[in-house]
Amino acid sequence: MRGIDFFRGFLRSPEQVGSIIPSSRFLERRLINMADLAEARCVVELGPGTGGTTRAMLEAMRPDAKLLTIELDPQFSAILEEIGDPRLFPHTGSATDLQQILQQHGLPGPDLVVSGIPFSTMPKEVGTAIIEAIRDSLAPGGRFLAYQFRGHVRRLGEPILGQPEVALEVLNVPPMRFYRWSKVNGS
Repeated sequence: MRGIDFFRGFLRSPEQVGSIIPSSRFLERRLINMADLAEARCVVELGPGTGGTTRAMLEAMRPDAKLLTIELDPQFSAILEEIGDPRLFPHTGSATDLQQILQQHGLPGPDLVVSGIPFSTMPKEVGTAIIEAIRDSLAPGGRFLAYQFRGHVRRLGEPILGQPEVALEVLNVPPMRFYRWSKVNGS
């Protein structure tokens, strides 16, 4: 059902979903490898959709870690709630409110923020506000990992976070770029 639910979500809000099919298992594997979840105690996923990447991250996370998902679509959030993992905190809302959402759930600054939200379809001001919220929320040494098929997140992120590491996953429809930034000290 995940594919059907994802397609329905795309039809409801194509500017928020950004693709007609969920991520491939190759993309999920690349994400897990680049995320370096082994030491993360608090992880945030922006735009989890129907939860394919969410499930993959939960499998790779340590038993005492927490995963906060922030999803605009309430129907996708309902699907995430069905996962039933006690480490998972599904939240319906906007990533621009990241700091307040973390506080609401009693969570610390994240060691990792993963984002699949389509920065290419949102107003520049919203994308910039999301990246600033990520920068301001990350724990020292924390990482921001965005997977996108367009380069908008890089153009928005470089003035705020500096140069990212970049990788490409071609075994996904469409092929996906990964952009990873690390928060060094207090920056």
